[in-house]
Amino acid sequence: MVKVKNELIRIIPLGGVGEIGKAMYVVEIDEEIFVVDSGLMFPENEMLGIDIVIPDITYLVENKDRVKGIFLTHGHEDAIGSISYLLQKVQAPVYGSKLTIALAKTHLKALPTKQPVKYFEVTNKSRMNFQGTYVTFFHTTHSIPDSLGIVFHTSEGAIVHTGEFKFDQSAKGKYRPDIAKIAGLGEDGVFILLSDSTEAERPGYTTSEAVIENQLSETFHAAKGRILVALYASNFIRIQQVIDKAIETGKKVAIAGKSLENIFEIGLDLGYFTVEEDTIISIKEISKHNDENIVVIVSGTQGEPLEALEKMIRKHHKDIKIKDTDTVLITFTPSPGMEVGMYNTMNQIAKVGAKVLTSEKNVHVSGHGSQEDLKMMLNLTKPKYFIPIQGEYRMLMAHSKLAQATGMSKSEIFIADKGDIVEYKSGKMRMSGRVQAGNVLIDGIGVGDVGNIVLRDRKLLSQDGIFIVVVTLNRAQKKIASGPEILSRGFVYVRESEELMEESANLVRTVVEKYVNKETFEWTNIKQEIRDTLNSYLFQQTKRRPMIIPIIMEY
Repeated sequence: MVKVKNELIRIIPLGGVGEIGKAMYVVEIDEEIFVVDSGLMFPENEMLGIDIVIPDITYLVENKDRVKGIFLTHGHEDAIGSISYLLQKVQAPVYGSKLTIALAKTHLKALPTKQPVKYFEVTNKSRMNFQGTYVTFFHTTHSIPDSLGIVFHTSEGAIVHTGEFKFDQSAKGKYRPDIAKIAGLGEDGVFILLSDSTEAERPGYTTSEAVIENQLSETFHAAKGRILVALYASNFIRIQQVIDKAIETGKKVAIAGKSLENIFEIGLDLGYFTVEEDTIISIKEISKHNDENIVVIVSGTQGEPLEALEKMIRKHHKDIKIKDTDTVLITFTPSPGMEVGMYNTMNQIAKVGAKVLTSEKNVHVSGHGSQEDLKMMLNLTKPKYFIPIQGEYRMLMAHSKLAQATGMSKSEIFIADKGDIVEYKSGKMRMSGRVQAGNVLIDGIGVGDVGNIVLRDRKLLSQDGIFIVVVTLNRAQKKIASGPEILSRGFVYVRESEELMEESANLVRTVVEKYVNKETFEWTNIKQEIRDTLNSYLFQQTKRRPMIIPIIMEY
């Protein structure tokens, strides 16, 4: 514990609760603010045209002078994907493991900050001192090495953020967890535990990676043609397993996907991958080898594998087309909202004739702890208060029930929504209000300029199309000079709807002539009446409501 008496402690999730991904948690200790993770989330189906989703950081911008550090638990996109956007607005040093810092820097190359960023590489032996706290770290097992739990030491005890974790007894090297150190924190006194809830609904322990190695070995020995392994670009442990099995069976490995190539190069340069000479070949070289000697690791933009597979099926991928002799391993769980897309992709692969293996065949193992792993973390740390994080609401609730099963009472558990303040003051822990929080949508280079109204318009256009009316007026002679001309896209097939178009033009002509005969008139009034008239007529005739855009010109 620290010598200073901490008067006010707050935990504020800005992302990562009620959703999968977009992790961002604020830990306030008196006047100092610390940020844990700065992640992104991939868009849901209704977010048409959106590239990524990041947390609303208004609260941090408003209190930027109090932000003392940004602590990153691991190198996945859901933990570091929005770091460049945060550092555009908030100048603070970044703390993380060697690999995590290297991956975070790649985001800043694409979107550099105005001021240089200070990076501090930390290990499980590091200690960072601040005015009202000091921070230590412990290793966790996840699907990417160098994953860390973060510990803020206060006068009330330790605030422990687990990061994303599981307990795998077969984990080796940089994947091995600091179980003894976690238990030591529990003996010293954990004040608040913030723990990963992603697999809180799954009974038992998360399957060991050793099981996956056996499954991969069977597949690699049995395959008669090429093997395509689809995975998230930052799943280091799966990449290494694929390389190991390729070496074991005498196969060559090609990397498909720019994001995957970049991450692989970083991991290779830093020594996080073990590769024999000549095992890795260029994607352009696969045609020089027999199919049975080729393994292709596949991922797409932002590290999502589905996009790359779909291109290969449609024969749009510039280097690879899926063949009936291929074996495709789906070694990832799709992001929420992408399940239908994954099953459609699997069906298309099957139609080509290729063999598809999925998690049902034990190809996929989660990087997150299941119920018994989560109870083990609770029993090791023995927290006074518990805040489940990183999961949809039902997962947070399931984790809450697990905590109660270990002996905690409901009054000691706080399920927070984005922006909720969990506050400890004067010896009491309570929910004490809210700060601004939510989603910021990134579309191209636009940050937050696409909101609900734009998304509504995109949805309308995708459903019922657009109906454009163009009229040119001769204001001096008070008559229509040309038009109405009607353009339709995504609404009806014009050649088969001539009567509909003609009647629509007549209705517009009637409205316009009514107004131009007046001494004065407003453009907005004409346009609104055109919209109302056409909207009523088109819905009556088609039961559809296209977006109607009147364009009126004059000379």
